[in-house]
Amino acid sequence: MNSLAGIRVLDLSRVLAGPWCAQTLADLGADVIKIERPGSGDDTRGWGPPFLHDAEGRETRESAYYLGANRNKRSITCDIALPEGQALVRELAARCDVLIENFKVGDLQRYGLGYEDLRAVHPRLVYCSITGFGQTGPYRDRAGYDYTIQGMGGLMSITGERDDLGGGPQKVGVAVADLFTGMYAATAVLAALRHAERTGQGQWVDMALLDTQVAMLANLGANYLVSGQVPGRAGNAHQNIVPYQVFETAAGPGGRDFMILAVGNDGQFAKFCEVAGRPDLAGDARFAKNQDRVRHRAVLVPILEALMRTRSKAQWLPALEAAKVPCGAINTLGEVFADPQVAERGMVTHWQHPAQPDLRLVSSPIKLGATPVRADLPPPLLGQHTEEVLAEWLGYDGARIGQLRDKGVL
Repeated sequence: MNSLAGIRVLDLSRVLAGPWCAQTLADLGADVIKIERPGSGDDTRGWGPPFLHDAEGRETRESAYYLGANRNKRSITCDIALPEGQALVRELAARCDVLIENFKVGDLQRYGLGYEDLRAVHPRLVYCSITGFGQTGPYRDRAGYDYTIQGMGGLMSITGERDDLGGGPQKVGVAVADLFTGMYAATAVLAALRHAERTGQGQWVDMALLDTQVAMLANLGANYLVSGQVPGRAGNAHQNIVPYQVFETAAGPGGRDFMILAVGNDGQFAKFCEVAGRPDLAGDARFAKNQDRVRHRAVLVPILEALMRTRSKAQWLPALEAAKVPCGAINTLGEVFADPQVAERGMVTHWQHPAQPDLRLVSSPIKLGATPVRADLPPPLLGQHTEEVLAEWLGYDGARIGQLRDKGVL
C-alpha cells in the first residue's frame, strides 16, 4: 500500500511546476489523472529533441522533457473551451480530493472551473493554483516563466562568477523556480489534505513562483535582511563559509582538473591543513575560526589555490575523504549515472513504455521504509487512458465516449 493510496488528483497543469507537484503526489501513490488538450497535449511533449525512440529506433512524439515530469499518471484528453468539456471536468473534480492547475489568474473562472465554482459542490476539494505571481498583487495578471522569475527573484544576481572576474547575470542550469514551486506545492497539498481529513473542509492553495524564488534565497536573503548589505555573485565560493568552493588541482590525464573543497567547520579546516602539510594555517589567528577565514578570504584563498595545484584530484580526493574532510569531484551527467552510489540508491528506474520496452528515467529520491514510492505507470501517451478513466470514474459507456469524441471534446 502506498502512502497516498485512495487519493484522487486531477492535474490540469502543464509544463513543469504543476506537473512536478502532481508527479510527486503520484509517486506517493495518488491516482493522478492528467487532463490534456486534444491533439497536442502538454506543451512539453514537443520540447525536444531529444525524443524517445521506439524499439525499432524511430523517433516518437514523446520528448525527454515530458517523460521526466509525468510518471505514474494517467492521461485523458478534454477540450475545456467547450461547454461539454467544462461539464466533464466538473464531474471529474467532484470525485477528486485534489485539483492542480496553472492557468493564468481568472482563466478557469471563465469556464466555471474556478475554486469558488467547484467548492460550492465539493467543499472538501483541495484546489492548488500555481502561477507566476500569485492570486493577488500588482503582477497577478502577468505570465510567469522560470527564467524571468530567477531574474526578478534575485537568484541571477547571486549566481555566476564574481563581477570583478568578468561575471554577469547567470541562471541556474535547471528550472529551479519551477521545481521548488512544485515541491512546495506538493507539501502544501499534503497539509491541506490533512486539514480536510480533520475538518471536512478543503481550501485554496495559492502558490507563486516569485514567492518561492524569494523563499529560496535562504541564508542570502537572511544575510541581506540582517545586514542591509546587498550580496553579489561569488562564483563557486560560499558567501558565509571559507574554504567552501571549487579549486583547480594539478592537471590530470585529460588536462586541467578541478574539485570541490567544502570545509564546514573549524575542525575540518584543521584536518585539511594536516592533509595539505600546512598545519600552521589552522594555527594562524587570521584563519583559525570560520568568521576569521571569511573576513580574511582575500588572503587565505590565494594560499589555498596555490596549495591545491600541487597535487592532482586523484591524489587529493582519497586523502581528504580518509581524513573526513568534505570534498568531491565535479561529474558530468555520464559520470553521475555511472556512479556506484547513484546505482546503489536506485536513482534510475526502468519502465515498460508503450513505445519503448526499456525506458530509463530518473527515480524519485523519496525513500520510505513502509510505503515505498510507485513505479508502475510510465509517462502516458496523449489520451492513453481516456476511455479507461471515464468508464472507471464516471461510468461512461462506449457510446457516450464516442459522442464526446464526435463533438471534439476528447
